[in-house]
Amino acid sequence: MAFYQCQNCQKKWQYPIKECPDCFLPLKRVGNGKIKVIGVSKVNIPTILHPKTPYFVLVLEDEQGNRWTHKSIKEYKIGDDFILHPRKEKDAVAVWIAKYDILEAIEKTVWLIGGVNINSNSKILILPTLIAPKHPHFAENTSPQFLEAVLKYLLQNKVKPENIKVASQSFNDFSIEACAQKSQLLKVCVKNKITPLDLAKTNYIKKEKEGIVFELSEEVFNNDLIINLPILKLDPKMKIRGACENVLKFLKKDSYFSLQYLYEYQDLLIKIQKVLPQYLTLAEGIKIQKTTGFTTFLGLVLAGFNPVNIDRVFAEITMTKGLPEYLKNIKIEDIPVFGRQISELQYDVGKF
Repeated sequence: MAFYQCQNCQKKWQYPIKECPDCFLPLKRVGNGKIKVIGVSKVNIPTILHPKTPYFVLVLEDEQGNRWTHKSIKEYKIGDDFILHPRKEKDAVAVWIAKYDILEAIEKTVWLIGGVNINSNSKILILPTLIAPKHPHFAENTSPQFLEAVLKYLLQNKVKPENIKVASQSFNDFSIEACAQKSQLLKVCVKNKITPLDLAKTNYIKKEKEGIVFELSEEVFNNDLIINLPILKLDPKMKIRGACENVLKFLKKDSYFSLQYLYEYQDLLIKIQKVLPQYLTLAEGIKIQKTTGFTTFLGLVLAGFNPVNIDRVFAEITMTKGLPEYLKNIKIEDIPVFGRQISELQYDVGKF
């Protein structure tokens, strides 16, 4: 867990306030180094947000003497080292809690899946969820805070702002400009000098897979890294809306509607993955929309290169009843999940 220290008075905080309350100077984020377990409590009584028992509440301490608590399904003993290891597996899903700092959670999940190869010359295409002209608190679109944290991650890794594009298009009666403005995503782009892109105005090329012809934006194949940036949500009809569905926005609008008429929706979700180049998904599960339309705080960031597995892990964490067709054959035990374990995070979101 990151801490934030004033370079003048040396005081530290666990949350990223803008400046020191005493010195009025900006804080510097400091890492943890080696971490040890200095306290362990076993919990046997379930609660609404922690229904799976037993679990362990650890008190962790780093080399600088910073301390914090950590929920764990795995049992530790006092004096044990607390170590996480990155794993490069294409089907793996990394999960982390965005406790106070979204940027820290993004850094952690990307590191856990082995990182991404980017530099100052890398061209990046970001695809947020952008559906309706609604304010961020409705959790309908990717939040401006999440997009800004991703941009900070790229910029601190020396990617040039002019090499980053934030793209989407409208598949409904709302203009993409209205959606971008009301969601505050456009404001984030302008602030960071990032080019917003309407995919409807780009060139399209045809890619065929298993008899299905997909018309995809040429931009998909002209960048070094694609970042799928969905906001995860629950839905009465689809059950899960998120990582897989979001990349359909790379399709030409006419092609999107004609393909839905000709093929099963779940087939499109699976087969489009086979014509797209490999892409990184950073899924926002911090504040999510429930089947009722109301929102709840889940506090998670999920990352990986397999969006189907990300949706499946999200369904398991939220204890979703009745999986959508495209997830029914995906066994949760076959998905490598690391960072945080599913049983540490599970609770019935639809019930409470």
